[in-house]
Amino acid sequence: MMNEPLDAMLAEYFRPIPGGAGLNRRLAAGARREARDLQRLARSVSIEATSRGVTRIRPGHLRAGAGATARSLVEQAHAELIEFFDGKRAFFTVPVDLSGLPPFQGKVLRATAGIPFGESRSYGWLADRIGHPRAARAVGTALGRNPVPFIVPCHRIVREDGSPGGYGLGLPMKRSLLLLERTTPIFEGCTSTRIVCRVGCAALSRARDDRRVVFASVDDAASVGYRPCERCHPSRIISFPTLSGRRGAAPA
Repeated sequence: MMNEPLDAMLAEYFRPIPGGAGLNRRLAAGARREARDLQRLARSVSIEATSRGVTRIRPGHLRAGAGATARSLVEQAHAELIEFFDGKRAFFTVPVDLSGLPPFQGKVLRATAGIPFGESRSYGWLADRIGHPRAARAVGTALGRNPVPFIVPCHRIVREDGSPGGYGLGLPMKRSLLLLERTTPIFEGCTSTRIVCRVGCAALSRARDDRRVVFASVDDAASVGYRPCERCHPSRIISFPTLSGRRGAAPA
């Protein structure tokens, strides 16, 4: 009997809640201001692409691509970035082209792309991951020159003590991105289809707001009768954007 209050508290905490357009109301006032700043950045970002994928993202107003395929990828990246900064996307589907990067930097970025949304890793962990345990400083340099921030999430790399460390777009931006991911739900379901997706999945694009629910995990959703989406595969905890480069599409 002594566990009843705790059980009730946990049940309330993990209870599915309405999602959709009201998700940002979960944020505190300060976090909402930071989210608006991120949304303004998304709408004025410069994106470049080849027919293989996005090659460059930076603050600015230019969205360039040579050829119809590249232009389509630029528009896709722009739309997904807006959703990401608005707390409506927890993964990217637009491909990235890293083929023009030095081999070491490409290796670092491919490993970085495998860090799950809402989580972080240390510079030392990343150096170990790519087989260069003493190259933490070189890893930091490679991350600082990341040509496709946000999609390849170098903001998820922090110091061993948990402090942010460096970031090519400035520490305030890095803190805002980490806060955004801590306050953005990862899994969302539809009450009519009984399917759970990763937030941002196209399969949920037509679901009404009053039919969306947020879950703490895929297991949480399964416990009340939801099945995983076959389009975004939410059961795959780690997922990679399509990366084009010298060493293949995904890190080892």
